[in-house]
Amino acid sequence: GTYTTQARNKRANRKSEFLLHDSEFLSALAATLADFPYPTAAYRQAWQTICLNQFHDIIPGSSIGPVYEESLRQYADLTQTVTHERDAALAALSAFLGGDLLLINPTPFSRTDLAFLPGDWPNLNTPWRVQAVEGGALLDMGEIPPYSILPVALSASSLPKKRSPLPLTWNHVLENAHLRVEFSETGDLTRIFDKFAQREVLTNGQVGNQFQAFEDRPHRWDAWEIDIDYDDKVYFAEPASSLTLIESGPLRWTVEMKRRILSSEITQRISLRHNSPRLDFETTVHWNERHILLKVAFPVDVLAPSATYEIQWGNVQRPTHKNTRWDWARFETCAHKWVDLSEGGYGVSLLNDCKYGHDIHDNVIRLTLLRSPTWPDPLADVGQHHFVYSLYPHTGGWDERVQAEAYALNDPIIC
Repeated sequence: GTYTTQARNKRANRKSEFLLHDSEFLSALAATLADFPYPTAAYRQAWQTICLNQFHDIIPGSSIGPVYEESLRQYADLTQTVTHERDAALAALSAFLGGDLLLINPTPFSRTDLAFLPGDWPNLNTPWRVQAVEGGALLDMGEIPPYSILPVALSASSLPKKRSPLPLTWNHVLENAHLRVEFSETGDLTRIFDKFAQREVLTNGQVGNQFQAFEDRPHRWDAWEIDIDYDDKVYFAEPASSLTLIESGPLRWTVEMKRRILSSEITQRISLRHNSPRLDFETTVHWNERHILLKVAFPVDVLAPSATYEIQWGNVQRPTHKNTRWDWARFETCAHKWVDLSEGGYGVSLLNDCKYGHDIHDNVIRLTLLRSPTWPDPLADVGQHHFVYSLYPHTGGWDERVQAEAYALNDPIIC
């Protein structure tokens, strides 16, 4: 249970780790190129705050409520301070490199995902493909090298102010050159067809992105434990109350879905961009449960005796069966940004931006999203949560493509 309890605190930890990494990279580059004074003291203090909050019982979610009130304040202060230092480094780099716009890839992977430029812009004539979306614009800048900064000169006219027009109707399908994704009228994800591999991603007749809620009453250690018989009783989400296409431009299509599970409300924006087989699920949950465990399940058409879980500085394989007492006991397992189930010539990865609890048994990949223990914090995780997970089908086994997609999800292009 400690992989999931106090989800807001775990999210703040993940976001702070990446923010500090990116800021240190930019400050080091600015110090090298532009004689920027490296803010050693600020970063040392930020890392001390992160490490303090990785102490038990803080990061496992097993502290009393006031601990998380304090830790979230500390994370908010850290975010403000480190963002200030990052922006100062960006200003120094901007003055040194020139250009109207800087695009930064702070990861060790080449990437072709979309950059998001916030704000309201007049019309731009650019050599790149652009799509206006809520809050800003998406830019397709082609391939951006690892650990790179791309200065861009903009012309007098700029990004489209109006959003791309939506079609009058849509047929409950998201589709690009890689995938065809089909939904039922009730919001269920009924089909994912991989065009490159010419095969179905989901098991025939099964539903993907299925929310499953379980009674979660461990015999002892409420915030710490999940008992092995937790899945004896399961509740499913109600049919979607709305399923609306909200983006349909040249770069990304997005459908917004709203549904309930028990007493909680779920809003998802499910997106497929034009150049990727990665299907993103941006999720907001207003969580009103007590002693309930929430998972999302993807039954995939892949059979393998073991699955791969990313851990710190590497990965580990774990069995997908329950042949031994050891296997039977490992019903919930920990991973960082991704897990993968591959059968040699084909595989499916499930990525996330702030979750840690997983289980993969037989051909079903599940991510644990939320819990709601009442001891030692009677209000643990009540309220609103925001997170993103992504399904990434691929040929072959897991490799750097999976790692690169997980980094892209967690560490977007800085614009």
